[in-house]
Amino acid sequence: MELNSILKNIVNDVEGALGCGVVDLHTGMLLGLHHTVPYFTQSYLDAVGAAAVSLFRGQNINNVYKLLASHAGDEEHIGRMREIQTTSTHTYHFMATIPGSPDALLVLITGKKANIGMGWSVVRKTLADVAPFCP
Repeated sequence: MELNSILKNIVNDVEGALGCGVVDLHTGMLLGLHHTVPYFTQSYLDAVGAAAVSLFRGQNINNVYKLLASHAGDEEHIGRMREIQTTSTHTYHFMATIPGSPDALLVLITGKKANIGMGWSVVRKTLADVAPFCP
C-alpha cells in the first residue's frame, strides 16, 4: 500500500476528518496527503506544514529545550515533543511524530464534531504503517 492510500484510509476511518498528511519536520514539505476539502489549496497546505514545523522544531520550542537541558544537565533527559493536539474554532489538529522517524509528523485535521478519542486512536494505530514511507 502506498502512503497516500494509508492517509486516505485514515480520513475515511475518522468521522468528520477533513484531511491527513505527513510533514517533513526539516523542510515543512508534505511527504503524503489526502483531503476532502476543495479550499485546502497548496498555499494553505504549505502553511499547515510550516506551522507544524514551528510547533515541533521552531526556534521558540528549541529555546525551551535548551533551557531545560541546561538545568537538567543533558538534552537526552528532556526529550522532544511527540504529540500535540490543537483546537481552532472549527477544527481539531492531531499531530504525532512517527516512531523511528522523529523528523516526520503525521497530521490529522477534523471538524469539531469528530470524536477526539477516535482521532487519537486512528492516528496512533496508523503510525507504524506510515513509518516505512518516512525518512
